[in-house]
Amino acid sequence: MLDRFRKLSLRNKMFLSTVGVVLLISGAIALLARGILVSSLSRELEMRGMAIAQSIAERGGGFILDKDRAGLVSLLFDTAQLGERKALVAYIFLTDNENKLLAHTFIRPFPQELLDWNTPADSQEILYRPVSFEGSDAVDISVPVQEGIYTLGRVHVGLRQSHIDNLVGKLRLTFLGFISLVVVIIFLIVLILSGYVATPLTRLTRAAESISRGRLDQPLDLGGPPWNPGECPAYNDNDLPCWHLDELARGEKRRPGNCDPCKFYRERPGDEVVQLADAFANMVWSIRLYRHRLRESEERYRPLFDANPDPFLVLNASSMRFLDANPRAQELYGYSKEEFSVMTISDIEPADSQAGVQRFLSDVNSEAHVLYTNVKHTVRGGRSIFVNIHATKTHYRGKEVVIFSAADVTGLVEKDAQLIQASKMKTLGEMSAGMAHELNQPLNAIMLGSDFLKLAADNGIDIPRDRFRQVADEICAQVERAAGIITHLREFGRKSDLIPDEVDINVPIRGVFAIIGKQLALQNIEVELELGEGLSPVLAHSNRLEQVFFNLVVNARDAIQSGPRGGGEITIRSWAEDGTVAVSVSDTGGGIAPEDLRKIFEPFFTTKRAGEGMGLGLAISYGIVKDYGGDIQVGSEPGEGTTFKLLFPPAHS
Repeated sequence: MLDRFRKLSLRNKMFLSTVGVVLLISGAIALLARGILVSSLSRELEMRGMAIAQSIAERGGGFILDKDRAGLVSLLFDTAQLGERKALVAYIFLTDNENKLLAHTFIRPFPQELLDWNTPADSQEILYRPVSFEGSDAVDISVPVQEGIYTLGRVHVGLRQSHIDNLVGKLRLTFLGFISLVVVIIFLIVLILSGYVATPLTRLTRAAESISRGRLDQPLDLGGPPWNPGECPAYNDNDLPCWHLDELARGEKRRPGNCDPCKFYRERPGDEVVQLADAFANMVWSIRLYRHRLRESEERYRPLFDANPDPFLVLNASSMRFLDANPRAQELYGYSKEEFSVMTISDIEPADSQAGVQRFLSDVNSEAHVLYTNVKHTVRGGRSIFVNIHATKTHYRGKEVVIFSAADVTGLVEKDAQLIQASKMKTLGEMSAGMAHELNQPLNAIMLGSDFLKLAADNGIDIPRDRFRQVADEICAQVERAAGIITHLREFGRKSDLIPDEVDINVPIRGVFAIIGKQLALQNIEVELELGEGLSPVLAHSNRLEQVFFNLVVNARDAIQSGPRGGGEITIRSWAEDGTVAVSVSDTGGGIAPEDLRKIFEPFFTTKRAGEGMGLGLAISYGIVKDYGGDIQVGSEPGEGTTFKLLFPPAHS
């Protein structure tokens, strides 16, 4: 029952609840009033019967003493037929103290059953009893007839029960009619009130359902004049602020004069229902206006997104799934928009990538906008490409997303690699003198050992076993030394992979002096290495860093040799500084002129004489350091030498 009641409309609930309460109260009032009125009416009739009986008792005593039966009969008939009493009084009769009938008003034989009531002769009480005679019911009221202190008999007045019931029935019918009229009036009032309250709510419900289904453009019947959006200046011009919606948000100090007051914002006088309808209408108008502006904004910027020459992708920050991709991104990666919608970022970017969108999302300290260079991505077919990523966090269609562009720089990365490789080959050429010197030493030692063994064999000299083993061990050691130099040169000349590794910064520094250390010593140049231990590794290629340090050391050597003394010192230090790995290369050469200091990293800029350099060493070194996210600084004073300081971010921040 309660479930069926809950399923009823608000109007029916209000109606049924109010009518039920009214009927309940009316029924209680009817029952209470009926009891009071019926008992009061019955008592009133009994009082009238008793008054009739007492009147006869007062006037009939004389007739009884005179034994004037005719007078008694006349008295009884006159009293019974007086006015409206004949409808109420069924009979009147008198008895003496011996309960013998003295007179009555029956015009037919007296019903003897009325005398069956044994009443004490001297009783002075007024007695009531229901009686039945000749098929009729009555209420018999018995009053004693007294003369002084003597009781002469009793007067019986019978009130018709049918007349009493008829009066009670009329009273009940009248009262029920009044109650019914009140109920009908309340019913009509409740019906009107429930309709007045429920009708606007029904309209609001229909409007809300229409809005929830995206039908904001349909006209809404919420009362009041209809809307025409074309009359709103802010609806037709997105650049025009709506004073009602945007004034506080935008901090506008002055309202547009042509729409104040707003033609659509309504606040009609009325009760809470009218105010609710107006508030809902204003909300709908606000939603419609903002939706219109959002649609126009999307229509304005969507072509820029689709026609952008750079690949743009939208990634859900929580699920890592792609939400959108412009045509250029589909072309670059080889996937359609539908295929992107079921892919995640790990499908195009390695999960262990040190830079990229996944790193951007997982790094809680990252800024809102980031740039990652040379990030490795995978396109359809498994081919790898390198992209520069500009990523930003924002909201897109109610979701927290990352929008990023992926500029394909694979060609530039490969050309840079080729340029670096070419520069490396040039460096190998410059290292040839040092390499020849390094290789010449072990070869000379091998030659001396071999000549010693040959001379002993030609002259038949027996060589002690220990002496023979010593010569053989020295020859093997020199061979290993020569092989190590050749292996190092091959490693240095090897073409680097495009993906960097974790590198101990001291390894490539030592590698440089393993090749040209002896040559520097022969050129009267001292080398001081102050390398810090336990430094964080950096993400780089070892042979590329070796090329950077080789270029700096060679430049330092040339600067020292260009001086008048022809000798000097090169100092290389490595240490940790402010969360970075720092390396400095200092020399005691002639320094760099201030006007040249800002040009030294430019390609093809050189202060060397023609044929001694192309001016690419420092430019390539600068590019390599920048590729690893580092920085290179230079400080120099003419005559005071030069110091290059390199800063690298650690591989694990």
